[in-house]
Amino acid sequence: MNPSCTSKIKTASLVHKTQELANKTVVFEFEGTLLRSTSLFSYFMLVAFEAGGLLRSLILFLSYPLVWLLGEDQLGLKIMVFLCLFGIRKDTFRIGSAILPKFFLEDVGWEGFEAVMRYEKKVALSKLPRVMVEGFLKDYLGVEGVVARDIKSFKGYFLGLFEERKENNTHLYEAKADHENTIGISGSHIGYIDQELSPEFKKVCLILSSQERRNWHVLPKERYPKPLIFHDGRLAFRPTPASALAFFMWLPLGLFLSIFRFTLGIALPFNVSAPILAFSGTRTTVSRPESPLSLVPNEENQKGMLYVCNHRTLLDPLYIAYVLDKPLSAVTYSLSRFNELVSPIKTIRLTRDRERDRGTMEKLVSLGNLVVCPEGTTCREPYLLRFSPLFAELTDDIVPVAVDVTVSMFYGTTASGHKCLDPFFHFMNPNPTYFIKILDQLPRSQTCHEGGKSRIEVANSVQRKIANALGFACTSLTRKHKYMILAGNEGVTEGPCHNCT
Repeated sequence: MNPSCTSKIKTASLVHKTQELANKTVVFEFEGTLLRSTSLFSYFMLVAFEAGGLLRSLILFLSYPLVWLLGEDQLGLKIMVFLCLFGIRKDTFRIGSAILPKFFLEDVGWEGFEAVMRYEKKVALSKLPRVMVEGFLKDYLGVEGVVARDIKSFKGYFLGLFEERKENNTHLYEAKADHENTIGISGSHIGYIDQELSPEFKKVCLILSSQERRNWHVLPKERYPKPLIFHDGRLAFRPTPASALAFFMWLPLGLFLSIFRFTLGIALPFNVSAPILAFSGTRTTVSRPESPLSLVPNEENQKGMLYVCNHRTLLDPLYIAYVLDKPLSAVTYSLSRFNELVSPIKTIRLTRDRERDRGTMEKLVSLGNLVVCPEGTTCREPYLLRFSPLFAELTDDIVPVAVDVTVSMFYGTTASGHKCLDPFFHFMNPNPTYFIKILDQLPRSQTCHEGGKSRIEVANSVQRKIANALGFACTSLTRKHKYMILAGNEGVTEGPCHNCT
C-alpha cells in the first residue's frame, strides 16, 4: 500500500477532509466506497432473471455455493458473468440503465455517497462489467469516466467473458497526470486502485470492514442526485441468496395462485369474488367521497360519468368497475389482444390520432360510463405523469379516481416485456394490494364547457387532486419520456417538473 495512505480513516474524518477538496478529482472504487452490501450476487441475479429468464436465474442460484467458495472478487465473479451474459443479445441489453439503477440507489450508503459527491470531478472503478454500471454511474452520479471491463461479443451476442483490461480512459489519464489534485478512495485493503493503477497520485483510503459498511445509513430518496421516476423489470425485491431461495420456493404456489385469482376475477362478480380473493391474500382498499353524488346512477338518456384515474397497472379500470359496481367501458392504447378477449369489461383500443380518439370517447361517454387513464402509460414510483387534456373536452361530468398498488415480489407492469403477462405477474405476489380512492366530482365551475376553463387547466386540476390524494408529485413527463429513458436512447431526466404544485 502507498505510504501516503493512512491505515484506516473513519467516514467522519473523510467527510471533513473532502470539504476542503471540492474542486479536486476523486478516483473511487464503486462497490467498496458506495454500496452497503458486500456481495454482488443480487445484481447478477437481476441480470440473469430479467435478461435470461427463470432457468438461467435458477442455474445461477444453484451455482452460488461454488461462487462463494471461489470468491466473488476472483474466479467466482467470472462464473457469474458467464452464467448471466453468455448468449444475451448485445444491442438489446438495457438492464444497466433501465433496471439496475433502482437497486443500486437503494444500496448506496449515505456516508460513502456524501464523501464521493463532494468532489467536482469523479472517476469510478468497478469490478462489474461496464454494461451493468456505466449507465447508473454517469446518469445518477455524474461520473465523468468509468473504468470497468467490457464483455467479449460475437455476431451481436455476449460471450460471457471479460475483455482484456485496457486503461484507455481519458479522464483517468487526466487524473493521474494531475496527481497533486487527485484523491483515490478504495473500499478494501487491496482495492482496484492498488491493483490496477500505478500509485502516482495522493491517496486517501477508506478501509472499512463488512460490518461497518452494513451499518451505513441508506441514502434517503430526497437525496438522490436525480429522482428515480422510471424503471423496468419484473422483480420488485433485491434477490439476495436468502430472498432468491424464498423466491424459488414460492414460484409453484405463486403460479397456481395467479391463475386461480385471475380466473376468479374475470369469471365472478366482484361482490362474490372479493371475499374469496381476500382469503387468497389479495387486498382491495376503497375510499368513497363523503358526497354520494358521483356514485348515483345516471338518469335515462343522460350522458355517462367520466372517471379519470392515474395509471398503475392495466387492471386499474377493472378494479374501478368492480368497486363502483356499475357497467364501465375503458379505453386503452397498448392492451394485448389476449387481455382484450378475457377482460370482463368493454375495452376499446385508441389510435393516438387525436380527432379519431376524441370521437370514439365522445361516443362511449354518450352511451354510458367511461374510465380513462390520461397518463397514457403506467408509472411505478410516487409520481404522476402529465395528463393528456383530451378527456376534459368530452364532458363536464368528471370524477377523479386515485389509484395505488403495493407489491412485494413482482411488478405487474413492463415497458419491454410481454404485456399480456402483466396481470399474472401482479397476482403472483403473495399479498398484492390495490388502493382506490374515489374523489368528489369535479365542480362544474372547474370544467371546460360550463366553467370556461381551458382543457389544460382542467387536466392539471385533476392531476393535482389525484396527486394530493395519494401524496405523489406531479411531473410534466409523458409516455414518450418513459419509453425513451427505458429504451436507453436518452439519459435520465433532470427531475420532476412541478407544473401543479
